[in-house]
Amino acid sequence: MITISLCMIVKNEEKVLARCLESVRGLMDEIIVVDTGSTDKTREIAARYTQQVYDFAWTDDFSAARNFAFSKARMEYIYSADADEVLNGENRERMRILKETLLPEVEIVQMKYGNQLQNNTIYNFDEEYRPKLFKRMRHFVWEESIHETVRTQPIIYDSDIVITHLPEDVHAGRDFRAFQKSLAKGQALSARLHGIYARELFIAGGEEDFLEAAPFFEQSAGDVSRGSEETVQACLVAARAARFRGDHLRFFKYIMKVIAGNECSEGCFELGEFYLDRADYEEAAVWFYNARYETQPVLNIRLGGEEALERLAQCYICMGNRAQAEVYLREAEQMRAL
Repeated sequence: MITISLCMIVKNEEKVLARCLESVRGLMDEIIVVDTGSTDKTREIAARYTQQVYDFAWTDDFSAARNFAFSKARMEYIYSADADEVLNGENRERMRILKETLLPEVEIVQMKYGNQLQNNTIYNFDEEYRPKLFKRMRHFVWEESIHETVRTQPIIYDSDIVITHLPEDVHAGRDFRAFQKSLAKGQALSARLHGIYARELFIAGGEEDFLEAAPFFEQSAGDVSRGSEETVQACLVAARAARFRGDHLRFFKYIMKVIAGNECSEGCFELGEFYLDRADYEEAAVWFYNARYETQPVLNIRLGGEEALERLAQCYICMGNRAQAEVYLREAEQMRAL
């Protein structure tokens, strides 16, 4: 049987921390909680479950805090959890079985992260695999009988464990502030973070968030070192920000780059919004139809689904065709129910 260290970083999590720790009680061989500046009862709650509660001065760097937490672990494997996660009864049992049967050569265990679409998270799937359990000490071995080499790729196991994500609130505002702080310091965003920032804007961002992000994404749209996927993301954000500002020339500058190079639901949706704002319902309907039926989303699946359908219905109501509007509304309702 393997041994597991639970490692967490927390701040002001008094509402959810006990729920999380109760759900893994008895499965972990040690619990490490790193507090990054709580002003509520988070530390007191953590102390009920472990003596290993540490302070870490916040530096606007989640990785630094997690690395500090990992440095305190002593068991064979490290389970990384957030305070708003829960293992229900069925998945507790799956975790227990995994602990008893995991082969020692496995270095990373992925688990399904569930309930993603309930709270405007940055993800477009209700369930997706995430690495959650990590072997603390990795042993390098040689392989191949000839032209031998050291195996550098980790051995990953996709488990059937589902972690339920139950956030108390949306973290988008916190994330947008963190992105802006990083950019203000002159830190570059990797392709991964570039995509996350754009996706989170389209899923949970408001007008002010887009306007604040616009300078970075306009610069990114002209950065030849960015890949085509990042360029599309940047043009979509820049176009929506320009639409909010009423800057029509800049809006079409960026949205046409998207439409010409890589049609996607978000680009069509933006054009639909542009014409809807001008009461050109027939033209708006064309673009919302394309958003739903002719293209695929790249940042927010809802813009190629129920939101495009609801806009279509709005256009047909304004054009006096209630019957067609009802067709789209029923389809939208079905999609939201999935």
